[in-house]
Formats: sequence, structure tokens, C-alpha cells
Amino acid sequence: MSGTLIRTNTLTHSSPIQVYHNQDSDPLAINVTIRQDPLSVTLDGSAIFAIAILLILSIHALEPTTVGSLIGLATVVVFIHNDYQNYLKLGPGGTPATFSGYVRINWLKLWACRDPFNPLPADPGVQPTTGILRRKPLPYRCGLRPKVVGIAPQRQVNQFGSRECYLALRRILENHGSRNPEEVGIGTSCFEKHGLGLFSRYPFNKTCQGEICHVHNSDYSMHLNLHPDDVKEVLEKGWGQRHPLTSQCLLKMPVPKQFTMVYAPRSVDELKVVCQIIEAAGWWVTAKEMKLDVVENM
Repeated sequence: MSGTLIRTNTLTHSSPIQVYHNQDSDPLAINVTIRQDPLSVTLDGSAIFAIAILLILSIHALEPTTVGSLIGLATVVVFIHNDYQNYLKLGPGGTPATFSGYVRINWLKLWACRDPFNPLPADPGVQPTTGILRRKPLPYRCGLRPKVVGIAPQRQVNQFGSRECYLALRRILENHGSRNPEEVGIGTSCFEKHGLGLFSRYPFNKTCQGEICHVHNSDYSMHLNLHPDDVKEVLEKGWGQRHPLTSQCLLKMPVPKQFTMVYAPRSVDELKVVCQIIEAAGWWVTAKEMKLDVVENM
């Protein structure tokens, strides 16, 4: 089950978000191996000989500063090409997989959050005033954190989650949407433009079209919106990290400051914890407690 959302002018309690089915290809068919390649150049004997001859001729025919500039330019081109290919290898996301999209991401990278594990600063005006995860604190996640790269898309490149857990999570979200159609809807992520998203029809705290969370069908991680206290709990217990564009700067960012990445669940036990975090995200967006039926959909 998949859908997409129409854009609404306002997000108010009297103006529900509507969900419509789309004709996108089956997202379950997408299975991308996320890989980031280091910059490397391999030359055989003939290539080395040709470059040596070219350098000798260039030094004799051109000014030394011109030769140095050309060498520097070639190095920059090779670096950008490798970096652009790594950007494409992250798969589909909220930014177009084009060179203009790559340039935009590198502009935003200048303003990105430098420490994604540093909690959000206190906000006395936030409502509700305290998070919900303090009622039942999260357990600590086992092992090291996965390696995460990218901005939009942002993906983990190791410790990939279980596909069985991913499919179970989809069922949990879809069933919750079908059982509570007056409150939530299922559709294509408003942030990513790909992947399954859960939306509030009457959001209390503004997000992109009332999006509560979305799941990535490449690495099985997810993004969601949380109360600042709950973001801190997720960071401290090792379950996720802040999105790079949640930095506090003068530039208007395309995601809310509470936007958080949660790592892909690797086991049933981790899936239960992830569902607890999603429930906290639902509570933050709707200002109402949300309960997912986890056991039935395992």
C-alpha cells in the first residue's frame, strides 16, 4: 500500500491532510547496496609514460604557473567526479539525483550540524513542555553506531537492518493507518519523495504535510520528528542521530530542527524499540498518544 499527498496551504486542526493513492512502482522491489568509494586513481605503465611525456611537453610549451593550474584543476575534477558518484550511490532521496542536486547539497553542507550527537538546545516555548520517552526510557542499543553518510539522502552504509524487520515495520505502519483513517494516513514521504511515510491528518506540531516518520527502502533506516527531550534520549541511548540540517543557523533549513535519523532495526527486539520511538514521534506531531500494534504484525 502506498500513496502520495497533495499540498495544502495550512496545517490546522480544521484542515485535514488528505492522502491519495499513486501509481508508483512497488517500493519493496528497491534493494540498494549503499557503497561509498574512496578517491583512487590506478594507472598502468603506458598511462604513466603518456602522462610523463605530456608533463614534459607542457613544461616546455607553457608557463610553470599555467601547468600548475592545469594540474590543480585536473585534481579538482577527479575529486568532484568521485564525490558526485558517491552521492548518486546513496540512492533516491529528497534531492534530485542530478548534478544540480549535488551542488545544492554541497551548499547546504556548509551550514550542516557539525556534531549530530549533540542534543538540541533547550527551547522554553516548546509544546508539550516535556518528552514522552521519560515515562518509559529506552534501553541502550547494542554495539557501535553504524557509519552514516550524506545529507539528502542520508543513509547508513553498514550494520544494515533485517529485511524481515523492515517488512514487519511496513505492516505495522500500514495497519495502523488503515485502522485509524480519521487520524493518520499512509503515503509517500513528503521529505524524501520516496519511501513509506506515516502522516497525521491534524498535526499539532508542524512538519512537512504532517509527516510523523518515513522508512527508507534501501538501508531500512528512518527519519522522524521528535520532542527535543526525546531526541536527546534517542541520541544518548545510541538509537540514532540528528539530521545534518537541524543546525541552528540563520539559513532556513528544509527540515524541522527536531528531525532525527533512527538506525535500521537488526532484530525483533530492536524493532520493538524503534516502534516505541515512532510512537513518541506520533505523540509529538499530534499531541496525542499513539499505540502501534507491534506483536500482531511480527
